[in-house]
Amino acid sequence: MAGDPISRHFTRPMHSLPRRIAILGSTGSIGRSTLEVVRHSRGQFAVVALTAHRSCDELCQQAREFGPRYVVVTDDEQARTFNWSGLPRGTELLTGQAAVERVVQSPHIDVVVAAVVGSAGLTGTWAALDAGKTVALANKETLVMAGPLVTQLAATRGAKILPVDSEHSAVFQLLDRSPGHTPRDMTAVRRIILTASGGPFRDRTRSEMEQATVADALAHPTWQMGRKITIDSATMMNKALEIIEARWLFDLPPGQIDVVIHPQSIVHSLVEFNDGSVLAQLSPPDMKLPIQYALTWPDRIDSPARRLDLSQALRLDFEPPDEDRFPALGLGREVAALGGTAGAVLNAANEAAVASFLAGELSFMEIVSACRAVLDSHSFSPAPTLDELLAVDRWARQEISRWICA
Repeated sequence: MAGDPISRHFTRPMHSLPRRIAILGSTGSIGRSTLEVVRHSRGQFAVVALTAHRSCDELCQQAREFGPRYVVVTDDEQARTFNWSGLPRGTELLTGQAAVERVVQSPHIDVVVAAVVGSAGLTGTWAALDAGKTVALANKETLVMAGPLVTQLAATRGAKILPVDSEHSAVFQLLDRSPGHTPRDMTAVRRIILTASGGPFRDRTRSEMEQATVADALAHPTWQMGRKITIDSATMMNKALEIIEARWLFDLPPGQIDVVIHPQSIVHSLVEFNDGSVLAQLSPPDMKLPIQYALTWPDRIDSPARRLDLSQALRLDFEPPDEDRFPALGLGREVAALGGTAGAVLNAANEAAVASFLAGELSFMEIVSACRAVLDSHSFSPAPTLDELLAVDRWARQEISRWICA
């Protein structure tokens, strides 16, 4: 790879405000937070497109408030049965995944917020990058599944990938040279350290985790997120996926990417340099800050995110993760080192396993065990095409079903 997908474009300024944005997954947690940023920005963003899978009522309400040029529903049946009479005049309704891919390539869009959860977000992100757009990437699965292909596409098309995950945004901010945007010297970086809250089971024993219910796993102590990512936080699979994401986003080998437990979720990541200096990015746990930074980069403007009040007593704790209780971390490092089809298999297996846990078909500790079994049984390919990655994605989901029935 010819450098990481961010630093290759540090010398290229973004469009002048207002920035015209498309939000893929506008009815999800990240999508709603993005719209909060837009509300607060006082006209510095123009919402051109909103997309959702099934939440037609909420999508229609958003369209009435923000007046986008397009709304897209990817579930054709939901779109057909919903009463769209409340859609504002001038907003065009489109349906199906292919419509998302067409819309993100519109010349009327500057920045695409990729906030669709899971592998479903890959094709829309791919289309945006193929059109040379700036992508504010909240969908980590895109890089987990197809990191080398996605970063190469961005380089070829002159597109930019700006991270929205709080941990990767923190690293990006710590390495950013704004103003001036000179390329980063990654040889000066000894390692990056991603922080993890530890989720609801940080202090639970392995035997207690084996008895965990869905309600237990969804009780996150610091973040308010969707069900799937909350379960990922409980297993720490989210951090495994973030290791893989960071490997491709910052073009670092897995040995230079570490994880530390930080229950307060105030420090979002740290960067250690070769001289021993460690820099950290701090802020309260609020996704509006990294979302806004991706939308306004290289500028900073007033934000609706919560502020860190240093006039009050503050405690920051750090501890190493227990990989016996959280074996997903080892899987993440392994997959980051392997590359090829491994990321797509792990991601698909995890999505299917989490869905099975939420449906009562798997126990909590079986989620990662199932992912390990599917990863070990797959026919590894070191340099897959996009079609091959989509094929192993489908295969891994089927294997989880077979594993449950075995």
